[in-house]
Amino acid sequence: MIEVEHLSKIYGSTPAIQDVTFSVEPGEILGFLGPNGAGKTTTMRILAGYLPASSGSAHIAGYDVHEDSMAVRRRIGYLPETPPLYPEMTVEGFLHFVARIKGVPAGDRTLKVKSAMERCNLTDKRKVLIRKLSKGFRQRVGIAQAIVHDPPAIILDEPTVGLDPRQIIDVRNLIKSLAGEHTIILSTHILPEVSMTCSRVAIINRGRIVATNSPQNLLAQLVGGSGYELEVDGDAVELQKLLQILPGVCMVEIVPTDDLPLDRSLIRIVSAPGAEPGRDIAAVTIGAGLGIHELRRTRATLEDVFLELTTQELPLTQTDAVREIQDTEQDRTSSTPQFPLPNPESPTGGES
Repeated sequence: MIEVEHLSKIYGSTPAIQDVTFSVEPGEILGFLGPNGAGKTTTMRILAGYLPASSGSAHIAGYDVHEDSMAVRRRIGYLPETPPLYPEMTVEGFLHFVARIKGVPAGDRTLKVKSAMERCNLTDKRKVLIRKLSKGFRQRVGIAQAIVHDPPAIILDEPTVGLDPRQIIDVRNLIKSLAGEHTIILSTHILPEVSMTCSRVAIINRGRIVATNSPQNLLAQLVGGSGYELEVDGDAVELQKLLQILPGVCMVEIVPTDDLPLDRSLIRIVSAPGAEPGRDIAAVTIGAGLGIHELRRTRATLEDVFLELTTQELPLTQTDAVREIQDTEQDRTSSTPQFPLPNPESPTGGES
């Protein structure tokens, strides 16, 4: 459904994104994950036809984003980080207006608007002015305007930013309900958002894609497996040597900590993928004459993968600094609606 190949965007001599390549299958939710300033928003804006690429290509529903821009726009729903809303319009009036400018036939608009409001749980707010809505409901209106014309592809840029935990759960469930019928790219830097919503992840760092896979496969491939934390009595130096030779154990380290009594030690053990040496660890510890206070499993998380792929020891370069400044400036300009101003004399241009 969505194919991105060798996409780059250069501002003067500063690359915002470089050689970005990924694909999204029909009905799939792809989490587009990266730290702030990594190039997520730039990529989303190129896919939405808001920015031209410097090189490379992108196709949505078989249409080239650059060559067939209008055909692509008819087939996507786009929610920028700041929803493009008119606060003095009612929810229903705004969605009628959006449906009209997106080319929904007049005979279908009422049904499409009703469907979008129902899917986004906005029916009870249909006559409410948008400026009177909470942040969570305004975000729902933003999603409703993205799906009101029933597009096959939806692009959501940071859809839960600024929401409280309850609102995040509601918006997350809404996005999951759109999968299958729609192909979705969800851009975010919030890790739980990806693990709970997306079937596949593309991680971008400093303008380049560094990994694309399912969250489960990324955990298996990029993080040193699961492991154990062992809290024991006494000096653990000899125990460390014994544990290191156990089958399935990759690394054993004594962790300095001020949280334990002086006569206790904390040992971290990394096991090989698929290995389960927990029983042997307990047996060796008891055999060495040390008392076990706690033996617990530790499992890699998506946060571990994210840090492994995006943490660099190098200081922020001038290129990165310029990119962050540009993203900030673009965010300021995108805070106003990207629609033409409605005609107040139109029956669907104001409150309805």
